[in-house]
Amino acid sequence: MNNIYGQTMEELETYLKAQNFPKFYGKEIYTWLYDKKIETIEEASNLSLTLRKKLQEDFSFAKPTILECQKGKEVSKYLFRLADKEHIEAVLMEHDYGLSLCISSQVGCNMGCKFCESGRRKKVRNLEAHEMVLQILEIEKACGKRISHVVIMGIGEPFDNYENITKLIAIINHEKGLHIGARHITVSTCGIVPKIAAFMDFPYQVNLAISLHAPNDALRQEIMPIAKVYSLEELMTALKEYVKKTNRRLTFEYILLDDVNDHEKEAKELVQLLKGMNAYVNLIPYNETTHLQYKRSKPLTIAKFYDILKKNGICVTIRREFGGTISAACGQLRSEKEEI
Repeated sequence: MNNIYGQTMEELETYLKAQNFPKFYGKEIYTWLYDKKIETIEEASNLSLTLRKKLQEDFSFAKPTILECQKGKEVSKYLFRLADKEHIEAVLMEHDYGLSLCISSQVGCNMGCKFCESGRRKKVRNLEAHEMVLQILEIEKACGKRISHVVIMGIGEPFDNYENITKLIAIINHEKGLHIGARHITVSTCGIVPKIAAFMDFPYQVNLAISLHAPNDALRQEIMPIAKVYSLEELMTALKEYVKKTNRRLTFEYILLDDVNDHEKEAKELVQLLKGMNAYVNLIPYNETTHLQYKRSKPLTIAKFYDILKKNGICVTIRREFGGTISAACGQLRSEKEEI
């Protein structure tokens, strides 16, 4: 049975028409779900009893359960239990521009990036669109505030779950849905080239972030298995075409690993790789975990790397750090309740 929270407006209107109900009820249903945030369809008082009964028969209204919430400075990490007893995590961050939520897109991850805690567990399954939508809704209910920005950077590779990701965006961007602006939604990928090509034609003006982490094939293949499937040349060709076609600026994420990818050599290679592109680099000090051998680059090394990029005309920032003390930072999320 399909979950109601995974229905796009177009799907809901098609359903209503097939059941001989006026399609304008789709907007009414969305208003109850996403604006008034009802717990049961019985609360939708302006819908007929016949329609409410039909919706209950044809759709599930089940929601994931928040098992834990760990709070740090300006950050909260939520552990969810899904209907099949699997677990995922999402991270809420407080910014001066509002609340940003980092959501998961899969249970586990098959990308196997060597420095990432999330990838230590192989993918169990994709999350359905409703399971991603409900991460947002349930955390809004828990914190009592509106989430204004969503980043799909939690557990999983979003482009390995492309259909559900695009449905998610359509639902949360819709004016009768959560009405989160397209420019306030960011999708991150480690570089699945065919899906980048498909994303060029996606009609929503969302942001695309690339997990790069190395400026040459040899090093990238060493720490990111996806690089053995799609070379850096293939990736960069697709990204340049993406920028040309969409006129959107790219974000390149670059985690700095001590004595791995943080030397002057890699900084200069990165300059050459990105020079002239409509893009900026987000340098990320590595968030260490107890299970992985990598270490954070030293502060002086990070500063030198930044300076090389900056002096060579690359737009670059050093990511503000969130959640390291509660294992909620980039690369630290996991998809089991127990330690893995």
